[in-house]
Formats: sequence, structure tokens, C-alpha cells
Amino acid sequence: MKEKEKKVADVELIERFRKGSIEAYEELVSRYEAKVYNLAMRFTRNQEDAEEVLNDVFTTIYQKVEGFQGKSAFSSWLYRIIVNAAFMKLRKRRQNNTIAIEDLSPGVRQNSIERDTNIGSRSDLLSMNRELRETLESAINRLPDQYRAVFVLRDVDGLSNQEVGEILELSIPAVKSRLHRSRLMLRKKLQRYYDDFTGKRHVLRSTPMLKLAEAV
Repeated sequence: MKEKEKKVADVELIERFRKGSIEAYEELVSRYEAKVYNLAMRFTRNQEDAEEVLNDVFTTIYQKVEGFQGKSAFSSWLYRIIVNAAFMKLRKRRQNNTIAIEDLSPGVRQNSIERDTNIGSRSDLLSMNRELRETLESAINRLPDQYRAVFVLRDVDGLSNQEVGEILELSIPAVKSRLHRSRLMLRKKLQRYYDDFTGKRHVLRSTPMLKLAEAV
């Protein structure tokens, strides 16, 4: 009931804004700015870029509110704008990607491994999980846009296949296909990291790394 009431309130705010109510627009900003910023951060992994995406998103809503037809939830329309704004920002800074852990020199990586090994096996696991998350974030950033959008919305933000399909204007089979493909890409990247970390070749199946890759 609360969700239904919230959706109705969103529509009412949009109608009031269309009629010239700045207060209604400010209420939409207040209601969704945290969600917009958090999702922008998941895509860009950069505070400055996320803030610019936040500004771009609400500028778009202000200028193109007539584009919302009410055929789907306002949140779906909003997500679509966020994804488009985030990818536009990422394309502009494509040459300035963050260096992934696997791209560090062998000496730096080896020093990290030796330091954690001296602390003990539990510290090894904690360090591994920390570095894994950094590696995974970098790997997500390197996914092609169409796969990254599905992975972030589905596996990171927790939306359903149907919701992701509505946002990206894809069929549910297409969402599932791209999600499967993105997971395979990430597992390949994590497999390489796991082998480098342990110095051994393992098949990455039910390890903590794989579980993290499926539920970041």
C-alpha cells in the first residue's frame, strides 16, 4: 500500500511541476537525490563524476519532464536517465580508467601478498576479500556498457529482470542473456586474480570470490 501511495505521489508531483510548481520539482529532487547519487557512484566509482551525473539527471528531468508518459513507474524512467547520464560521463573519461590490481607491477602485488601472509591465514582471507572487491569493481568498470548496465541494475542494485528490462527497454530473455554474459566475463577476471594471489590454478566455482561476484 505504501509503495502504491508513493507512486501516486510521484505522478502528482510531476503533474504539479508541469503546471509550474517549483516546489513539486524540489520535492522530487529531495526524494530521489540519494538514490540517483548512489546508483551513479556504482556506475562511475568516482565522487566527482557521480555528482555531475546527479546534476545532469535532475537537469534532464527539469527540461524534459514532458517525456514522462506515465506508462511505467517514475522510478523506471528515472533509472533510464541515470544509466544514460552515467554512461555518457564514462565515455568522456574512458582514457582515465582506474588501474586495476592485476595491472600493478608483480613486485607491488607480491609485497602485499607477503605482508598478509605473515599475519596469518585469517588475515589472508580478509586481505583477499578486500583486494577482490577492488578488483571486482575495476572489472565491472571494464564491462561493455550494455553488459555493465544489466549487471549493476540486476546484481548490484537488486532489481528484478522485469524492472531491468523496462529501464533498458529490453526483453526479459535479453536481460538474462546479458546478465549471464557479464557474470562469465567477471568470473574470468576473478579467476585470473585468484590464480595470481594463490600462485596456483584452481577452478573458480563455489569459493567466496565467486559468491561475491554474483552478489556485489
